[in-house]
Amino acid sequence: MATSPCSSSGVSSSSSSGLGADAGLEIRTRSVEQTLVPLVSQITTLINHKDKLKRSDKTLQAIQRVGQAVNLAVGRFVTVGEAIANENHELKEEMSVACIEARRAGETIAQLTDVASLDHPESDSHITIFTDRTGVVKAARLLLSSVTKVLVLADRIVIKQIITSRNKVLATMEQLEKVSSFQEFVQIFSQFGNEMVEFAHLTGDRQNDLKDEKKKARMAASRAVLEKCTMMLLTASKTCLRHPDCESARINKDGVFHRMRLALEQVIEIVTDSRPNGENEMAPISIYSGIKEFKVRVEIVITNCHSKEMLLNELKLYLLAQSIFPDKGFSKFHTQLRTVNEQPCLVSFESQNQKTKDLMEDLEVAILKTCQCMNELKREVHSAATSLAADLLKYHTDHMVLKALKITGVEGNLEAVAEYTCKLSEQKEQLVEMCRLLRHVSGTEPLEITCIHAEDTFQVTGPQIISAAETLALHPSSKIAKENLEVFCEAWESQLSDMSTLLREINDVFEGRRGEKRVYLSLPRPGKHNANLKALKPVKLDTEEQAKIAKLGLELHLLTSDVDSETEKWEDQENEIVQHGQGMSSMAYSMYLFTRGEGLLKTTQDLFHQAEIFAAEGTKLASALHAFSDQVPDDDKPLLLLEAEKMISMCKQLQITAKASVQGKSATFTKV
Repeated sequence: MATSPCSSSGVSSSSSSGLGADAGLEIRTRSVEQTLVPLVSQITTLINHKDKLKRSDKTLQAIQRVGQAVNLAVGRFVTVGEAIANENHELKEEMSVACIEARRAGETIAQLTDVASLDHPESDSHITIFTDRTGVVKAARLLLSSVTKVLVLADRIVIKQIITSRNKVLATMEQLEKVSSFQEFVQIFSQFGNEMVEFAHLTGDRQNDLKDEKKKARMAASRAVLEKCTMMLLTASKTCLRHPDCESARINKDGVFHRMRLALEQVIEIVTDSRPNGENEMAPISIYSGIKEFKVRVEIVITNCHSKEMLLNELKLYLLAQSIFPDKGFSKFHTQLRTVNEQPCLVSFESQNQKTKDLMEDLEVAILKTCQCMNELKREVHSAATSLAADLLKYHTDHMVLKALKITGVEGNLEAVAEYTCKLSEQKEQLVEMCRLLRHVSGTEPLEITCIHAEDTFQVTGPQIISAAETLALHPSSKIAKENLEVFCEAWESQLSDMSTLLREINDVFEGRRGEKRVYLSLPRPGKHNANLKALKPVKLDTEEQAKIAKLGLELHLLTSDVDSETEKWEDQENEIVQHGQGMSSMAYSMYLFTRGEGLLKTTQDLFHQAEIFAAEGTKLASALHAFSDQVPDDDKPLLLLEAEKMISMCKQLQITAKASVQGKSATFTKV
């Protein structure tokens, strides 16, 4: 199927200064995002200058320097864009228009910020950033939009390279499918191997560049299929060439080719963000996601007295859990949920004769009881699923069925092979069911996708082992048929090993050790800093304040992701710099959760205490960097020391802010 590369990365974000890029664009890759960050930062500096700024020579010179820096950066950027346009004629027109717009906008910003030589920058005779703020905003918007378009068009070229590489692989696969001699097969397979290596490099880079963790997981699954199927394709094709009249050998080979084509197609769907026939991706339903959604809605449901709707949601969860684990006795949760459900309406009907304070206390109790009940359900479901999975994996570690198939195949014992293929089919069904159970308790969307991939692998590999065993039983002296069965059995064993790793990761996420950020040891414990909690009155933020806090929290979250990706690159995870970096990232993530009303930081006092610890950890990191600088080449050492000094200064400022005493909603909000 021909796929257009037109749905690429783009932008659909805006800054607090009102800078919005093209609404039809959305950033989907880290490389595009990171290229835009410095430009957005410089432009935001210009836009957010105070209207009544003291216009000293120093200020005017700083504004002009920023404007010139933006223009120079855009000029260099456009030069690269124009070179790309000349090399890719199908995008030349669009790229050229975007480059012209970007260059024009950069020059406009340079003109509007040319204020250092003016005695009166607000003079009517010369339009500047001080006299035409709207013009600067307009030029900035045009600049961001056009630069983003250039990046998106450049990204399309990357997508085109992946599609072209996929098409080469498909064309060579068609040749391999039709080949009739060993000599010809060896020549074409050599070419196929080189093309697969190129495709693996391109898709690997793309996988690492993707921002969406679900797409990353899907890409990883597809690439894993292609990697494992390459060896299967080799032995299955050779077996078919050796035994051209063997039906089971043909079925075995066809299965490999079919699976590789599906995996190639999925890679292109992810890269182009499209699905065949315009289908929408259906999100899999799991108990965990149902519980999570329910807990988000519970407060709204309770306060609005939608007890019937609430009960229906709970019963759906209960029935789903009971249908999956019929022997685990979830009736106690059903009873608890029904009891809690009756509470909200009782409160609402009696509220006319109660004080507001009493009403709020009753609602809080109802919410807490409901959430506690759902947490217990979640724990029970997790325990049941992981225990069953662990027992099943332990039971199948000896691979007795696979060993028996190899032995009976070599013996040419068709009857025994048939007996053991039935046992393998039963094992396959058990493992498929295990994957489905683990998906319900996976805890994160990427792990959920990994469970689905594992399920598909068992579904497909089981029948392929059977057809390979039947081929060997029909041709017991065939070395290639024996080798082919070995390859498929190794794939099965490898997937079982992967399941053990997956089970550990699911348990780690549930325990908070991985996947979600681990809890940092210096975090305030519930109650430790909450001595005056009852005296603190909750403050209702207005919409603008909520939006500002949410935006800052999201920026913090993105930064923690960047830190984590960098620390993971270090081979020595016990290194002092890595540990301080990971500790700060974990604390910053807790602050992000605070902006969402989640996590261990419950009050602003908790947040301020965490900020003090965060600053102290930053000071330790700066000290470690100073010590590490002795190992850095002379050319890089000054830059490292400069960053360390900046860090110390920022940590001191953060500590001062965190310790400063404030009163009132406005002052507290500003401090937060």
